[in-house]
Amino acid sequence: MRTLIALVGAVACLSACQPNSPSQNISQEPTAVAAAQGVTQNNISESERLNQWFATKYEEQLQSNPILLTFLGRKEKNDQINDMSVAFEKKQLAWQAATVAELTSNFDYEKLTAEAKISYDIWIYQYEQAKAGQQFNKNGYVFTQFNGIQSFAAEFLINFHQVDDLSDMQAYIKRIKGISTAIDQLLVRAQENSAAGTRPPKFAYEGVIEQSNNLITGVPFSQAEGAIDSPLWMDIQRKITTLVDAKKITAAQASSLKSDAKAQLFKSFLPSYQALITWFESDIVNTVSNPTGVSTQKNGQAFYDYMLSASTTTSLSANEIHDIGVAEVARITEEMIEIKDRVGFEGDLAAFFNFIKTDEQFFYPNTDSGRQGYITDTEEYLDFINEQLPEYFGILPKAGLTVKRVEAFREQDGAAQHYHPGTPDGSRPGVYYAHLSDMSAMPKNEMEGVAYHEGNPGHHMQISIAQELTSVPQFRTQANFTAYSEGWGLYAELLAKEMGAYQDDFSDFGRLVNEMWRAVRLVVDTGLHTKGWTEEQAIAYFKEKTPIAEEAILSEVRRYLVLPGQATSYKIGMLKILALRESAKQALGERFDIRSFHDTVLGGGAMPLAILERRVNDWVSSQMPK
Repeated sequence: MRTLIALVGAVACLSACQPNSPSQNISQEPTAVAAAQGVTQNNISESERLNQWFATKYEEQLQSNPILLTFLGRKEKNDQINDMSVAFEKKQLAWQAATVAELTSNFDYEKLTAEAKISYDIWIYQYEQAKAGQQFNKNGYVFTQFNGIQSFAAEFLINFHQVDDLSDMQAYIKRIKGISTAIDQLLVRAQENSAAGTRPPKFAYEGVIEQSNNLITGVPFSQAEGAIDSPLWMDIQRKITTLVDAKKITAAQASSLKSDAKAQLFKSFLPSYQALITWFESDIVNTVSNPTGVSTQKNGQAFYDYMLSASTTTSLSANEIHDIGVAEVARITEEMIEIKDRVGFEGDLAAFFNFIKTDEQFFYPNTDSGRQGYITDTEEYLDFINEQLPEYFGILPKAGLTVKRVEAFREQDGAAQHYHPGTPDGSRPGVYYAHLSDMSAMPKNEMEGVAYHEGNPGHHMQISIAQELTSVPQFRTQANFTAYSEGWGLYAELLAKEMGAYQDDFSDFGRLVNEMWRAVRLVVDTGLHTKGWTEEQAIAYFKEKTPIAEEAILSEVRRYLVLPGQATSYKIGMLKILALRESAKQALGERFDIRSFHDTVLGGGAMPLAILERRVNDWVSSQMPK
């Protein structure tokens, strides 16, 4: 289940579009730096001076990342799209190296507060991860059915490019050309990777082709009788009409904007998508239909080890992660059997799985009414949990949350729900998206846990609190560490049980299904990428251990194949948070306060798990008698 921050970083699965990507400007201004330091050195603490430096450097990063600026609700450069070229990526890394050199030479680590030391360490950690990943540039998949600018670009313009006046709409039209440039740049990279022997599986090619065709089908690209508007053209007309209705533009200006937009769609958007489709259709003959993992690639095992490290922020090996998964699967299976027996089901767990997967009481009808029912009931679950939050958290998010169906052009049967954050100022709420094209893949008994994972007390709470922090440098409010964020999301599913959720045994079983899902990921992901498992083997294991719908299992396994290592972050992160909580309880006894523990975990933004452990340990020490 993705968050927006992860999605930004995965637009091309390349560091060229990471949320914290550094500036194009790699030149340093020693005199300005020295002057700034000299002026403040005798008046403010080392930590305050460091935070000022972070503010300057992060603003440089933001100015090189128009996409992230838009996500943050800022409109400068809202007529541009990120540079996706290899040359720009190298320039970014050089900039990061220069900032780390400046950081380590100009600040005294020992004079920093504990919070400032965390900021210092995270900044260096991000650079070291980016540097380590450079040797695997030819191993990553640029376009896949799960991630890729071919679908992300339209989603971005439709959902995140805010149009409030004439200039915003003009910027939107310019961005259409920017998208085309980015696609062209990324296609070159995909072709280079293909030549080096790195291709995603056949199903990924098919997904890219389908998604791309969806965006250039319909009006204005087709004038056939009965043709509906293409997704972007529909959005363009809607946004222009809104401006007219608000008397922000005249009818003549609206006509001119539509003409300009149509011209840009034909001049740049259509050709870039046609070129993308043409190449993928020609190269698909070189793909495999029943793929194994990335270890079959040149340098593939080292690449997977790197991806595990990046995803879990630990040094755990693939074998260790696999073994953890096997143990967790066994534990959760026992808990599942307990619930099966408690509800009086006669038969083994496999028979109970079949009952859960097929009995109509566990599904909404596959109609628009059923889809709305899913959304309405999700909102009710979230309303309940929101009432309990003050008992478990001192810091609460200010941003609102809405529940929506995924747009038709990118919706996939059985694909995982996901969350997109709002803006830091709350002007745009966070959104929990659900794929509702096939309601038979969206069981009622699992939806409650998913709502808590994606909404509150999960991603919405964690990311909104991070974005709203004023006690840490801004770069930390936007940092993304998957083990932390997804670990928290999975922890939130269990926490909700302590908060009074899952009153029905079947919903609690659904919570266990969701947890089993993440435990199976540890086994399947490492199986695919280090043990030679095929897609068929991975699907068979999933079917044996969970009652998840076959469409969802297929979508999941194919996700792991194109995003190696990412799926391991959820359970590893959850287990770490639970271990830290238990350790704090043991150390503090009656002094342990769940609200303060949660505020400690969430109050510093996302961070590597080792740094989170240090933060929690510092909090525990502060609660001890003096």
